[in-house]
Amino acid sequence: MDSLSSLIDGFGTALTPVNLLWAALGVLLGTAIGVLPGIGPAMAVALLLPVTYGLEPTGAFIMFAGIYYGAMFGGSTTSILLNTPGESAAVVAALEGNPMAKSGRGAQALAAAAVGHFAGGMIGTILLVVLAPTVAALAVDIGAPDYFAIMVLAFIAVTSVLGSSRIRGLASLLIGLTIGLVGLDQMTGQSRLTFGSLQLADGVDVVIVAVGLFAIGEALWVAAHLRRTTGEAIPVGRPWLGRGDVRRTWKAWLRGPVIGFPFGAIPAGGAEIPTFLSYVTEKRLSRHKDEFGRGAIEGVAGPESAASASAAGTLVSMLTLGLPTTAVAAVMLAAFQQYGIQPGPLLFEREPDLVWGLIASLFVGMVLLLALNLPLAPVWAKLLRIPRPYLYAGILFFAAVGAYAVGGEALDLVILLAIGVLGLGMRRYGLPVLPAVIGVILGPAAEQQLRRALQISDGSVTGLVDTPFSITVYAVVVVLLAWPLLKRTPLRKALSRRGSAG
Repeated sequence: MDSLSSLIDGFGTALTPVNLLWAALGVLLGTAIGVLPGIGPAMAVALLLPVTYGLEPTGAFIMFAGIYYGAMFGGSTTSILLNTPGESAAVVAALEGNPMAKSGRGAQALAAAAVGHFAGGMIGTILLVVLAPTVAALAVDIGAPDYFAIMVLAFIAVTSVLGSSRIRGLASLLIGLTIGLVGLDQMTGQSRLTFGSLQLADGVDVVIVAVGLFAIGEALWVAAHLRRTTGEAIPVGRPWLGRGDVRRTWKAWLRGPVIGFPFGAIPAGGAEIPTFLSYVTEKRLSRHKDEFGRGAIEGVAGPESAASASAAGTLVSMLTLGLPTTAVAAVMLAAFQQYGIQPGPLLFEREPDLVWGLIASLFVGMVLLLALNLPLAPVWAKLLRIPRPYLYAGILFFAAVGAYAVGGEALDLVILLAIGVLGLGMRRYGLPVLPAVIGVILGPAAEQQLRRALQISDGSVTGLVDTPFSITVYAVVVVLLAWPLLKRTPLRKALSRRGSAG
């Protein structure tokens, strides 16, 4: 009942004319930017982060929520119409959505994706309302050793799930941790990796790191591989689902959140895994298995619902524990820190108006997303015709302006370019970007919790594993590290037996 009354108060905040305007603007901007090829929600939020400097916190985060969900839907639009996913979570939508578009059913595919996002987002946000206060209440009793264990779990999980290999994921994480060390030591005041520059004493701003790795790195990567021809968008009519389509999709819309929400709430790499699991599930349960690969509408509806619910799940761990499990959550955590707000167990007590206003705005944003994007689908299709040289020139311009707005220092632009070149190198050698961003944000906090835990135990390492919670978390870490080895061993034995039998 407390959560319900708090949510009602949150609707009072979210439904004010000003906040409704920010929510609508966020959904429109997020969808418009997400539709453009190669630009996902993380890049959209990172690009627009400096724009919100003049806003008060509640309005800024309501706008971010709209950008988040809008960009996710926009990524699905490019995936369906151009076979060019705007982000990794939209990859699965291309498997069935693009064949549907090529066969003249692009409108139905877009409608299935839009309703899937609406259903998944609504169910996921309801679960967020129910679970987040409980998680926050339990997290109040978590001490320094427990927090450090959770952060180690986040580091291991994100480096294990993302990238073509664990070594590359770990290398990306180490890059982020190194950047996070720049500045003055919080406990001793000693300068680290500043190279004698006073301007680096405060460290490298997380916004500059996020914009550099995502926006500049992606723009340079695309420029290096730019093709002279641009993809032609497939014209779409007015999105509309017939009765047969609804009969085939309503169960998929409801199954998606069951898979997506838990994966979003734990440090498991975001929406990529649940969307693939949802696709496999729908393929197994469908009565039209022969249509998969040629345009099965369930293969669009289920994964899109799972992706949207996963986005709501990421907010549980971000708001209650201060742990970003996806790139967008990492950028939003940077935005919280920009306003001097630290997400965690006490956030619901210290900033109730902000938190519940943000959660209520998610419901409002879902309705706006559905209402705006169904009739505007043909408009988004036309945006896909923007020549890429102009598109990425604009991205570089806005990224530079945003980075300069952070501190007003010319050095920030130099750092932005250097981190952008680093992002280009990471893409060239297959290093995932997310572990680096999470390393920059969580690295200093993990170091602080580690040192606190060691101070409490008088320097004894056993102080890191002296609570049941920390022991449980480290057991999960061991399973994550050992699982690939355990998984391969029986397979190798079976192959060796077959070889000896042959």
